[in-house]
Amino acid sequence: MKKHSKRYQEGSKKVEPEKVYSGAEAIAALKEVKAAKFDETVELACRLGVDLKKGELVVRGTAALPHGTGKKVRILALVKEAQVAEATEAGADFAGLDEYIAKISGGWTDFDVAVTTPDCLKDVARLGKILGPRGLMPSPKNGTVTTTTGQTIKELKAGRVDFRMDKGGNVHLPIGKISFEEQALSENLKSALDAINAAAPSVVRGQFLKRAYLSTTMGPSLIIKVT
Repeated sequence: MKKHSKRYQEGSKKVEPEKVYSGAEAIAALKEVKAAKFDETVELACRLGVDLKKGELVVRGTAALPHGTGKKVRILALVKEAQVAEATEAGADFAGLDEYIAKISGGWTDFDVAVTTPDCLKDVARLGKILGPRGLMPSPKNGTVTTTTGQTIKELKAGRVDFRMDKGGNVHLPIGKISFEEQALSENLKSALDAINAAAPSVVRGQFLKRAYLSTTMGPSLIIKVT
């Protein structure tokens, strides 16, 4: 059985583990029990009402958080020379094609998100064995293979978060830092829940978003209302 730290146990005494909190109440409670010395991430976890036997019901999407995640996102734009300036002006930390394909082939992966264009995908595809296992491979499904490179980079820098249902039917994503103002966290939470609901497959019957929890990196998990 996992043994929790004294700090975690002290914080847990200040909350009600079986209570269903409103989003605002949960955020206020997590701020109250904050004890870690670093700026903890606030995380949303949702249990989805999908039939896990049906592979076509994999849920994935993106959430545009109005106040960002509080994390600096390093973006690599794998684009041809003609688009390097656009990518850089939009906020890409690295931009280019052949030189970065060579660097990645040599083991370099010092970035958080890679963006490319359809005309470069054939060249980028050779990096699949390196980037795929790390979750860094550009994909049309999450919008990182795009014809609007600059716009996509701006959205990612501003706080766009990708999410994907795991094998257990759950979705996890960060919604900010505990140092954020309560209003900012509440608005990020609403945007995240709206995005998850919007990603519901049309064939789902019954309640799609069954249960949701808010927690911090080192704090307790609180049940929040989903309707």
